[in-house]
Amino acid sequence: QVQLVESGGGVVQAGESLRLSCAGSGRSFSGNAMGWFRQAPGKEREFAAVTSWNGNPAYTDSVKGRFTISRDNDKNMLYLQMNNLKPEDTAVYYCAASRMYGSIQLRANAYDWWGQGTQVIVSS
Repeated sequence: QVQLVESGGGVVQAGESLRLSCAGSGRSFSGNAMGWFRQAPGKEREFAAVTSWNGNPAYTDSVKGRFTISRDNDKNMLYLQMNNLKPEDTAVYYCAASRMYGSIQLRANAYDWWGQGTQVIVSS
């Protein structure tokens, strides 16, 4: 059974940092695009940061310079380092992997496997 399990969410003050982790199991994701998406209350799910199979990143404009996505294909892990967090970063963060694509994919419908999500709350 293929699974993605996120961890690392929590409640922080604005300006603080969090590191999200996503552990993959059931198959290797080393050849697959992966990403972090987020969904704030009352809003649609949006991409925050995505990476190609070999680690090339892409970020939504609002997180550029603050978030860093990385992956360890040997460990089947995906990470999101979030620095200088802002209240508008508050959301449930989801890890995702694409079955078909290895290159960068920005749209949620390109991803086939999803984790259960981890909550990030940033207070002002």
